[in-house]
Amino acid sequence: MKEIKAIIRPSKLLEVAEELHEIEGLPGVTILEIKGFGKSRTRNSADTIVYEMVEFVPRIQLEVVVADEMVDEVVNVIQKYAHTGNTGDGKIFVSTVDDIVKIRTNERGREAI
Repeated sequence: MKEIKAIIRPSKLLEVAEELHEIEGLPGVTILEIKGFGKSRTRNSADTIVYEMVEFVPRIQLEVVVADEMVDEVVNVIQKYAHTGNTGDGKIFVSTVDDIVKIRTNERGREAI
């Protein structure tokens, strides 16, 4: 099992989410509103947030855990529909998940997805 975390522009959320929803067997996606900064900090951008004299840019983080065979499809959808070609498009991280426990049923592993 793999966990896919993607940081994308808020303006691309609807498009990415609609396309992810079309993937057969996708267990679900968690969406978080986040803010941060990258190595090429944006100056005077319209969406920059200043907090305590530090500039942050709002972004969306998508999280999903899938079976290994679904990773490429999910990553490709996010890559395709989150892309604008401009600095700040985001990143996709793929990590191995050792175990999952479904709290309600105590199912473990793949069945818990």
